Amino acid sequence: MRIAMWSGPRNLSTAMMYAFAARGDCGIWDEPFYAAYLKATGSDHPMRSEIIAAHETDPAIIASRCAGDAPGGERLFYQKHMTLHLIPGFDRGFMRSCENVFLIRHPARVVASYARKREGPTLADIGFRQQADLFDEVATSLGRPPLVIDSADIRDDPRGMLSSLCKALGIPFTDAMLSWPAGGHPLDGIWASHWYGAVHLSTGFDQPEGPLPELSPQYADLAQQALPFYEKLAAYRLTR
Repeated sequence: MRIAMWSGPRNLSTAMMYAFAARGDCGIWDEPFYAAYLKATGSDHPMRSEIIAAHETDPAIIASRCAGDAPGGERLFYQKHMTLHLIPGFDRGFMRSCENVFLIRHPARVVASYARKREGPTLADIGFRQQADLFDEVATSLGRPPLVIDSADIRDDPRGMLSSLCKALGIPFTDAMLSWPAGGHPLDGIWASHWYGAVHLSTGFDQPEGPLPELSPQYADLAQQALPFYEKLAAYRLTR
């Protein structure tokens, strides 16, 4: 089984990738289209040149691999995708061979976290509009809404929510998904040194989050722009 997990940045996505990697029967791929996205768009991200040099930039090759076997031949293949990376013109046919799941997080939390790593994000940078568009595309293909899971619900009850997700995917849950070694994963993208500092210190999911962060007017406006897209998907989120 191929599991394509679609989220924006700063969205518990790396912790979820580590959780699936810890199962023992699951290969992972960290943001397959990141280098291709940077090369095609010219976006000025941290470590841009290093990412392009170290990772595949041909979207057709990437899409073919996404429709193939897990890197180590495992029976499960977990793909951590950023919605903004799948730009128009990139082949999306591989999605039909995957179980597509949408990982969401309240935009105020995303904006606050993202801005600490890269200043001045725009709506295009945080992926909410693209996530809603992909959700609609998958829903049309399936004839029903695809799976949605909220990062806040996972942090409130990791065991319960991961159990529910595994049940919905038709795979067994294992307690191994609740913890992982500190220090990152060998299959992390080269960008991990910039973006993954906190999760590299972790050995499991963080405690539940507190109140929404206070944002500057500029960032509060950005979060407000993203809110309708988040709320649209949140209406379908998985429950325990």
